[in-house]
Amino acid sequence: MALSNPLTIMSPQKTSVIAIVGFVAAVFGLLMVSGAGPAYRLGLVDLTGVLVLMRWGAWMGLGAAAFALVGAWITRPGAQRRGFALTLTGAVAGAVAFGVPFALLQSSKASPPIHDITTDTENPPRFVAIIALRQGSPNSVEYQGEAVAGRQRMAYPDIRPVTLAESPDAAFKRALTAARDIGWQIVAAVPAQGRIEATDTTLWFGFKDDIVVRVTPAAAGSRIDVRSVSRLGEGDLGKNAARIRAYVRRLQQ
Repeated sequence: MALSNPLTIMSPQKTSVIAIVGFVAAVFGLLMVSGAGPAYRLGLVDLTGVLVLMRWGAWMGLGAAAFALVGAWITRPGAQRRGFALTLTGAVAGAVAFGVPFALLQSSKASPPIHDITTDTENPPRFVAIIALRQGSPNSVEYQGEAVAGRQRMAYPDIRPVTLAESPDAAFKRALTAARDIGWQIVAAVPAQGRIEATDTTLWFGFKDDIVVRVTPAAAGSRIDVRSVSRLGEGDLGKNAARIRAYVRRLQQ
């Protein structure tokens, strides 16, 4: 009597619970970190709320990444559980959720606790029109003198005045064009005083920083000084110095 070959019925592989949990936790952590900026811009949270969101999002991301790596071993190709791609996605999302706040923290530690940067620390350009826009801002536009200047010289020795071999009128036009090209919102442009005032808004959080540019005659043509001041925060993560550098590069093109 001939016997037919028995059919082996394989039960479908189930997705690992660890893979699912790691992925979901990583997504939540990433949403907390990435959503902190828009939530602040919409007025849903204050700065304290931003820090809470980013702190918990970072720790959730780190835990989720570790969880996902365990899941990756359990669901590796040839294993009894599915979800390998899910765990890898969760690991990446968790790493990003932790990495962004961690990078900001390291940047904060590396930058001096100042928020007023200028190319002329002895006689910094003065704000006029923007003063009214800064009502209620915790940071004053009054320069704090050597206490700030000394720290700036140590951290950003390259922030210096720019000299152009052009007349003050031509240099003013160049300075104004550069400010517009770089995306600043022009608040005031007074050629007779050689003064340009503008505001720059950060992309993620929508923080507003203010800039004043001063154009004066010089022996070689014209001298341009720039000052950038944050409205919020004791430190600026190096943002004001970076803004001045970017402006100077545009100016010299």
